[in-house]
Amino acid sequence: MGHIAAIKFAFSSVDEVVVVIGSSQTSYEPDNPFTAGERISMIKDSLNVDPKIDCKKTLIIPIPDTNVHSTWTHSVDILVPQYDAVFTNNAFTGYLFSQRNIAVKEPKLINRNELSGTEIRRRMVKNIKWAHLVTEQTLKVMERINGVERVKKISNLSHHHKI
Repeated sequence: MGHIAAIKFAFSSVDEVVVVIGSSQTSYEPDNPFTAGERISMIKDSLNVDPKIDCKKTLIIPIPDTNVHSTWTHSVDILVPQYDAVFTNNAFTGYLFSQRNIAVKEPKLINRNELSGTEIRRRMVKNIKWAHLVTEQTLKVMERINGVERVKKISNLSHHHKI
């Protein structure tokens, strides 16, 4: 729900939004347990049912990490249509773009102590209520891919064997 709020925040000042799926090459890891395709489904399905969002003006593009931080923003340039501003709450991402004099805007974080992927995954692992923190469509994707089981398994494995 935090991501949907951030997308709505972006639409309050721009006409079109490109949603970048970062670290798209990673999956089945504690911080990124889902594939880029699964993350796209969660976002796209959620946007599709939201009457306040025009999906014709929304693109979702997966972008892999690079080993060189200073070149990552340039790979974004290559992989997405031209853009005027970057919306992010990731301080490091914001710093990299601001170094290139690209406007960086921070969406207002809503209920950040609960609406963070890290917190939601922690709740899954500890069997604490979490479903109310995600959209119904995300819940459906999670059920289809048996996502909670995956999060628990990966968390368990990474605690026993450093990945």
